[in-house]
Amino acid sequence: MAYIIGIAGGSASGKTTFIHQLKQTFLPEELAVISQDHYYKPFHEQVADENGEVNFDLPESIDMKRFREDIEKLESGEMLEIKEYTFNHPGKEAEVIKIQPAEILVVEGLFIFEHAAISDKLDLKLFIDADEEVKYKRRLKRDKLERGLTENVINYQWENHVKPSYEKYLLPHKGNVDMVIMNNTHFNNSLKVLLDHMTKVVKEKKPGGN
Repeated sequence: MAYIIGIAGGSASGKTTFIHQLKQTFLPEELAVISQDHYYKPFHEQVADENGEVNFDLPESIDMKRFREDIEKLESGEMLEIKEYTFNHPGKEAEVIKIQPAEILVVEGLFIFEHAAISDKLDLKLFIDADEEVKYKRRLKRDKLERGLTENVINYQWENHVKPSYEKYLLPHKGNVDMVIMNNTHFNNSLKVLLDHMTKVVKEKKPGGN
């Protein structure tokens, strides 16, 4: 069975960058990553707020049942093929993503600690965070460039969806994880500690490891 690491944290805290560094270090058979981002429900099933704006920052926006089932498939050694989520970008064609089982499985997403059936599977829990101003500036830049959103839309989502969701569904779990990684400027020291631990786990899982 795979060793499962859960990584959660506030929007634009740097989870994607951190995970990219992990993937650069290990072989495909040593490390697999599955992200909650690819499990958003169809647009017509999403919840709208009191102003009629869809709120993608709620646990019910994610198909957590399918997400959990796919985690279990990878955990048991089965390969996955899932469809990329394009964040409703009209000009982007969704790709089919193949995820091979590996000795270490990284599960990433906003609500993985909130959902007990997933949280209970995790061998190691990491919370990546940054100061609110830092996260906001990163999200503003990202959503303008990558998702084509206006600053007004980004501000509205931040104040009405992102911040309330963080306070309700993420922040309560911050004190119950194995490691909190603050990423205002960099996460180099925390990354080194984690890589040392993961290298040991991989070694122990290989034939003859101890």
